[in-house]
Amino acid sequence: MTAERTRVAIVGAGPAGLLLSHLLAEAGIESIVLDRRTREEIESTVRAGILEQGTVEILDTVPGSRARTVGHRHDGIEFRFAGEGHRIDFPSHVGRSVWLYPQHEALTDLIAARLAAGQDLRFGVTADRVDDVDTATPRVFCTAADGTRFEIAADFVVGADGSRSVVRTAVTGSHTGGSFREYPFAWFGILCEAPPSSEELIYSNSPDGFALISQRSDTVQRMYFQCDPDTDVDAYSEAQLWDTLQARVPGTTLREGPIFQRDVLRFRSFVAHELRHGRAALVGDAAHTVPPTGAKGMNLAVADVILLNDALQGLLLRGDEAPIDAYAEAALRRIWKAQHFSWWMTSMLHASPDASEFDRLRQLGELRSVVESDAGQRYLAEAYTGWPLQRTL
Repeated sequence: MTAERTRVAIVGAGPAGLLLSHLLAEAGIESIVLDRRTREEIESTVRAGILEQGTVEILDTVPGSRARTVGHRHDGIEFRFAGEGHRIDFPSHVGRSVWLYPQHEALTDLIAARLAAGQDLRFGVTADRVDDVDTATPRVFCTAADGTRFEIAADFVVGADGSRSVVRTAVTGSHTGGSFREYPFAWFGILCEAPPSSEELIYSNSPDGFALISQRSDTVQRMYFQCDPDTDVDAYSEAQLWDTLQARVPGTTLREGPIFQRDVLRFRSFVAHELRHGRAALVGDAAHTVPPTGAKGMNLAVADVILLNDALQGLLLRGDEAPIDAYAEAALRRIWKAQHFSWWMTSMLHASPDASEFDRLRQLGELRSVVESDAGQRYLAEAYTGWPLQRTL
């Protein structure tokens, strides 16, 4: 087994890992980024992307970022219930907006920028385990695509390797160590070839269940409707899918087109018991997952990275351990706010399988409490567009 050395070993070439490598490089800190997937797999896996304004401002520092030029700025969202639409305007309440920019596009930008900058970025490499995090030189044991085994010794190891994180075990003591909740429903998602049905996202609460009307581009729409987690993606014909979606967005006529992708997205919430142990830390989905209703996934990962970047600069450039000691507590404050917002949006908009008539009417009362109140709209706008990014320095 060959041995290599770097300052920071980053496991996971998703948004968190790649952005962290970019920020560290700007400070003169070298890193190795590895991912078990190929570059093609990373760039072609279509995922949602609502970016908070703070996230877009951070991506502005990445050479070649297209978030502002290709992404679409949205100044509000619509809540639709009881057959009526209610628009919540973000700039008038909080002076901020969001951008619709799919995550795989952001990853394409980040990969190109890091490779152009000479980043040591390795695809098709599996991190098998992480050892010695209680020492000054933690090690990552790896297997390359051709079966070659090697280890990377580093000053620090970062787990940015998603919800099935290998680094999590080294940090928390187990792969599943954390607080967990699974929801009794899922989203049935489709991608179709058609122009947008709405200029902004529609979040619809209907007696039949939730629906979200979104878009990916000027020619592709992304739509979801609430379903059972065990739903077979092939259980619906195209006509049935359109009938289901249309029934859940009364008052809006959907623009239909050929459906070329369908999937079922389960709803889970998770927060790891520990975000940092010794010389290893977790960011992004390795540290937490949220339901997609609040559009917090990638944004929360970026907030983690801002904190951890500051902490690693303090540790590795100045020998100051205070910022890294403060990382977990600082990150968790935002994580749990985002968990609450995501839970609140989910519970307010979805039909629970065991809901009574009282539950249904109470839910409508909650929705009216938001849309008919300046304070309610302001809270939603503030949380949806993102709280100010915090620093550990």
